[in-house]
Amino acid sequence: MKAEGWLFAGMAAFFAVTGLVYGFWAREPAGKAILAVAFLMSGLIALFWFVQYRRRGGGRAQDRKDAEIGEAAGPVGFFPARSGYPALTAVGVTVLALGLVFARWLIAAGALVLAYAVFGFIFQYRDHDGG
Repeated sequence: MKAEGWLFAGMAAFFAVTGLVYGFWAREPAGKAILAVAFLMSGLIALFWFVQYRRRGGGRAQDRKDAEIGEAAGPVGFFPARSGYPALTAVGVTVLALGLVFARWLIAAGALVLAYAVFGFIFQYRDHDGG
């Protein structure tokens, strides 16, 4: 988790420096906003990984310099075989976006489909024991 944190911290630093240089020379706000959002997003992910590392410690083999390759072998976690919720989420976002262009009732319909899909994602494997 520490390596991932440093990776995203490096990305955040890159976007910060690029955003400052771009903001100094550019005269349009769109690029500045995009670089600011990219900095904030990568900074948030870096913060998440550093907090996870601090909570769980360096228990993973990837986080220790003296670890052997064989220590990282074995099951990593639970990965679902298949799910219909990604496609349903895409449909909900598409209908919601079309509603922003064409009609308010499409916004409501897209939001309902999207909410159903998100709740499906969250609770799809609620009874899974993780093993």
